[in-house]
Amino acid sequence: MRIAVVGCGALGSYYGARLAKARRDVTFLLRSDFETVREHGVRVQSADGDFHVHPRCARTPGEIGPVDLVLIGLKTTANGTFTELLPPLVGPSTALLTLQNGLGNEEALAALFPVGQVMGGLCFVSINRLEPGVIRHIDNGRIVLGEFRRWPVTRTHAIAAMFREAGIPCDVSADIIGTHWQKLVWNIPFNGLGVAGTVGIGAVRSGTVDPGRPPDPVLSAAAMLRDPEWRALLRELMAETIAVANALGHKIDPGYADSELERTQAMGAYKASTLIDFERGRPMELDSIFFFPQSEARRAQVPTPRLDSMCSVLRTLGSRPPSAR
Repeated sequence: MRIAVVGCGALGSYYGARLAKARRDVTFLLRSDFETVREHGVRVQSADGDFHVHPRCARTPGEIGPVDLVLIGLKTTANGTFTELLPPLVGPSTALLTLQNGLGNEEALAALFPVGQVMGGLCFVSINRLEPGVIRHIDNGRIVLGEFRRWPVTRTHAIAAMFREAGIPCDVSADIIGTHWQKLVWNIPFNGLGVAGTVGIGAVRSGTVDPGRPPDPVLSAAAMLRDPEWRALLRELMAETIAVANALGHKIDPGYADSELERTQAMGAYKASTLIDFERGRPMELDSIFFFPQSEARRAQVPTPRLDSMCSVLRTLGSRPPSAR
């Protein structure tokens, strides 16, 4: 199986490096990091054991050509580059597996390629990119994958087995969109409040940002859990997310929120990816994690006052230039 990794930040580099370590035929599609990774490879610092690999590297998709599997780890803010990056990699039997955050990514792929070639996946992992070619793996790493708009088939299980053989826990879902909703139960409150919390809990509840108010200190997930008022808001956002998922036919037990809060306690001062992008002045994945779910809530006619207020704050903060954040 020939594999191309498109989007070699923390996510793509980590999973691509795991596959390369297992001697899979992996090529990284790189731009700014090309020279560094070609010369020095990818180093992964992990509690499970550090390792170092030298994957094949390419600057353009045309250098790689059609492959069996395209592994997409791009930030969803880069989905507009699909038409440029993906067609040279895709043949009639190529599988496209997006491991991106949130909702709408499979739909974006299915608008360009046959639905039968599109797969969705999500990653339960804590990782950071320290510098070009250096990845820190903090915790977990499990992937859940599935077919888009159809039941799992032979290739679904074959790809899952390939990940497991590379030391990556991997499960197959018969409802990958429902599994995305399950992950959003964590992502919506913790990614969203990490950023929106910089303008204060009053602003998050009202949806109105005072432009003259100095920013509050950034709150980690652990800090929010310790504060009763923030913890209550986390729970409210989780409850809204579960209600929308259930209304759309993706069944999630309300008690799932409790297990996610308990799991987060063990993560300590971990910062969610949206907060890191906000602090560094980079575009945030607002559409896929927040605005698309909000539109799905309206389609399902489920009221989401907490999500609506937070989305209003995130729109305001996302429109500010990096120097004003």
